[in-house]
Amino acid sequence: MAPKWRELADRLAEQIRNGEYAPGAQLPQIRDLVEAGEGSKSTVHAAYKALEAEGLVTSSRGHGTVVRERTPLKRLGIARYDKAKWRDGDEVAFIADRVASGRVYKRNEQTQTVSRVKAPAAVAQAHGLPDGAEVYARARLVKEGSQPTHTLTSYYRPEHVEGTRIVDPTPGPAGRGGGFRVLYDAGYEIDHMQETLFARIPTAEEAQVLQLAPGEWVMELHRTTYTADGTVVEFAIGVHAATRFAWTYDFKVPDSANAEEESK
Repeated sequence: MAPKWRELADRLAEQIRNGEYAPGAQLPQIRDLVEAGEGSKSTVHAAYKALEAEGLVTSSRGHGTVVRERTPLKRLGIARYDKAKWRDGDEVAFIADRVASGRVYKRNEQTQTVSRVKAPAAVAQAHGLPDGAEVYARARLVKEGSQPTHTLTSYYRPEHVEGTRIVDPTPGPAGRGGGFRVLYDAGYEIDHMQETLFARIPTAEEAQVLQLAPGEWVMELHRTTYTADGTVVEFAIGVHAATRFAWTYDFKVPDSANAEEESK
């Protein structure tokens, strides 16, 4: 049998998910639930702590326990890399997400730090580089207003980006069209990419940088970008606040059996 605080936490969580407590609504004061017979002060406090750890509520002095706002950004899948957005326009990936979500943006909501570093193991493997090889690391922190949404660090071979806007640390995208446009102008037109996503508990540093609530997880993204001849021109690692995004993919359903038949 579950302890009483767990039963209370589960019942409140269900009410939150059903909309009985809307985003931004304040949960009852602990003393009110105690008086209503929901348990002792320690029982209600433990239930509220469990809800906070699960990312459903936030607690602060003077505001009590409040249901977290859940209006995630639409994080586009394939469509965010449409060449027409960055090659012919100036809609880099994070801006494409904001446009699709109907949210405002400023180009300088993306910071930038560029350094030449020894390639970490995963980076060296993705680029097919030997141990000890150097790469350019272009680290960005993206915010929506004052709230961080994610970090993204792209790694490039020096011979692909040396002397380009990609190694310019000026805040915001790397000029009109961003990094993909820079690669395109340098003769490295992106053709296809592979993305891997997985959820995990954040490190203490990530929780601080992304201003995560207790119990909030992150989604880690690994993106490998290729030219048509299979050359890797970018390997990127992104860390996203899990509750601030909703991933959306729109694609044609493949039929490998039919494709195989047509190739004969």
